[in-house]
Amino acid sequence: MLTLQLINENPEAVIERLAVKCFDGREPIMRVVELDKQRRAAQKERDDNAAKLNKMAAQIGGLMKQGQREEAEAVKAQVAALKNTNKEIDERLKATEDEITDILLSIPNVPYEGVPAGRTAEDNVVEKEGGPMPNLGEDALPHWELAKKYNLIDFDLGVKITGAGFPVYIGKGARLQRALIQFFLDEASDAGYVEVEPPYVVNEDSGRGTGQLPDKEGQMYHATLDNFYLIPTAEVPVTNMYRDVILANDELPKKNCAYSACFRREAGSYGKDVRGLNRLHQFDKVEIVRIEKPEDSYAALEEMKDHVQGLLEKLGLPWHILRLCGGDMSFTSAITFDFEVWSAAQQRWLEVSSVSNFETYQTNRLKCRYRGEDKKTRLCHSLNGSALALPRIVAALLENNQTPEGIRVPECLQKYTGFSIID
Repeated sequence: MLTLQLINENPEAVIERLAVKCFDGREPIMRVVELDKQRRAAQKERDDNAAKLNKMAAQIGGLMKQGQREEAEAVKAQVAALKNTNKEIDERLKATEDEITDILLSIPNVPYEGVPAGRTAEDNVVEKEGGPMPNLGEDALPHWELAKKYNLIDFDLGVKITGAGFPVYIGKGARLQRALIQFFLDEASDAGYVEVEPPYVVNEDSGRGTGQLPDKEGQMYHATLDNFYLIPTAEVPVTNMYRDVILANDELPKKNCAYSACFRREAGSYGKDVRGLNRLHQFDKVEIVRIEKPEDSYAALEEMKDHVQGLLEKLGLPWHILRLCGGDMSFTSAITFDFEVWSAAQQRWLEVSSVSNFETYQTNRLKCRYRGEDKKTRLCHSLNGSALALPRIVAALLENNQTPEGIRVPECLQKYTGFSIID
């Protein structure tokens, strides 16, 4: 969430930047400013009263030593009254602080200055593109038909076992999944990311720490008996490893990668856009997460983008990078770059990664800080990215690499799959 310091320093600038995200922040921002004034006034009154109580305690001791019992009792009565006043102030302070927190949780992150204005995906900006565009014949099959032809994925069986959006991978389809996961993890390890294996369920504090709660309750599977949530991405448990932590200056940066299954309730629309692997409720993904000093986070963002680009180049997929406009960005992000790959049979771009810098928005919720060389504690910056999400990668690989002899497997995966063609 936004810091009070950021809001108080220039509330009009915050309101102006929030408008880039198509969010009208005037009312909540000005309410926070007013409540914070009330909070600080109440805190000052509380501190002044505490100082008075200390003096009164010393005064009572002196009067008792001098035998002035009546005067001491009169001061004791004043102490009791002042303590009651402080109790009322504490209640007022708590109510004010709770209201401030509730409002701050409802305000999205301020977009970075490089974020373009816009409302929808149509306003996103293509920054860069590359990779060979396949030239398939008119008889090219979409991945869901290829999956059936080569017995790689059974969508109907997944519906039987669970429901729509939960496919069953079979034989070489399952092997391809495992190969991609291992390839992505090995590449992340080579890039200096420390692998972790996190839980797939998190508590409320973890969901709140990374911004899934209270913004995305409806998109998360909720185990109500234990009040746990199935993770929508490994970002949630991995970033929460640093909740309530003060890192030493020389411990940064922190670079982690993790494979996990991901669970999302989002229903989406009907038709080709969600057919096959295009939109699932359960899917596999390798995530990279970084905790950085503020002055280093945008250089880290560029490194992460280069890492994802390198994966797509090794897979031989046509790709482009989008700089998301304000209206198409997530609630928590300061800036986001989406990577999309070209699906030759579907003739459309498929999103396979989002790489984002959250600046202090998550770390303020998490209380993730570091102690600088001057011994002062400051909030870290958090970043994450998909490296990569598997379903649409698999869709593009199957479609783009189909030949009359079968489906070619990219060379970088063959040592993991043990085969070079699916036939």
